[in-house]
Amino acid sequence: MIDFEPTGTQKRIIAAARELGKVVMHPAETTLDRMADPNDVHESELFWKPMAKAFELGFPKMALPESFGGMGLDPQTTGMVWEEIARWAPGFAASLLSGSIVPQLIAFLAPENRELVDRFVIPFCEDNSGRLISSWCSSEPEVGSDGKNYYDPNVYHHTRAHQKNGRYVISGTKSDFPSNGGIAHAYIVFACINPDLGIRGSGTFVVPADAGGVKKGKPLDKIGLRILNQSAVFFDDVEIPESYLIFPCGDDYPMLHNAIMTVGNLAVGYVAVGIMRGAYECALAHARNRVQGGRPIGEHQLVARRLFTCFQAIESARALLWKGSWLSAKSFPGDLKTSIAAKIYATEQAVLRTTEMAEVLGAYGMTREYPVEKYSRDARLLTIMDGTNETLMIKAAALL
Repeated sequence: MIDFEPTGTQKRIIAAARELGKVVMHPAETTLDRMADPNDVHESELFWKPMAKAFELGFPKMALPESFGGMGLDPQTTGMVWEEIARWAPGFAASLLSGSIVPQLIAFLAPENRELVDRFVIPFCEDNSGRLISSWCSSEPEVGSDGKNYYDPNVYHHTRAHQKNGRYVISGTKSDFPSNGGIAHAYIVFACINPDLGIRGSGTFVVPADAGGVKKGKPLDKIGLRILNQSAVFFDDVEIPESYLIFPCGDDYPMLHNAIMTVGNLAVGYVAVGIMRGAYECALAHARNRVQGGRPIGEHQLVARRLFTCFQAIESARALLWKGSWLSAKSFPGDLKTSIAAKIYATEQAVLRTTEMAEVLGAYGMTREYPVEKYSRDARLLTIMDGTNETLMIKAAALL
């Protein structure tokens, strides 16, 4: 049977994540969120110092094998950490989650490639600066949700890769949405090698950010998760070694893409639970202290109902995410439809419940004096992160 009691190791790791989130990240993110120009966020040490502290504690390296210098932790433990960090600092949680995509895919797909391991994986695991983060470049101006359309030959990545003198040359544009796109040290890039195969004709490449021809766009000015850098990335005849192709094009492409979604959707779900917790705990404290009608507002039935419904959503979403993480640990990468179900439920509940928690605070919930309005804004982005919930639902339903 499954045991819901965290182990001693898990309790210590979560306590460290709570200390980092509450003491270091939360005040920094509150200030960074209010910066009018998103360019200023990533020029500020207020962003990079908490990132460095997270690297010192090893959180971005949790899922990497110990043989490379990672922590080798199981999916449930890593999920508990991301929930805890997201409760205090959702933007930092999202930045760190996507920031390990390059070393993780190298460790998973090409562990024998010593050139890539020595250049990207080992330095990442040894880094305490927080600056060796990476980005996943899939979506394009004309390829968004269609990126899951594996069998229509008319749908393919317009970013192209062709061989030249023993190297690959990559040209094209990735859309405004790659997380960490404007600040990444390296990229995972899906680029079309054989357009006749549609999306399946794309290879998976590692591209260093300092390669000639890589250019970065302006960061998006978003309503929520404002400190998560998302920007276009341009590849102008970027040359990389042939060995930087870590997964070839062909019929196995859906397997890789589905594996990334299986793991990624769980991560987004954990962030959603953390955001709900943050809003709930703030609203609960307010409801205990705010007196109207001669008693604390939490004792009024309509307010109590909202608080309980949010508590219920947190607990049920977390339980479904733990099931998905258990399946991932049992047989990597896990079960795609369960991960999608967990992500959709958690993110949609987060949007609904954070709005209600803001309303528990009344007019105060609309002000920046309290953090609930920020949690409500942050939650909005999660329903389209790692795939829009509508298209993910269609994909998961086909697997029933």
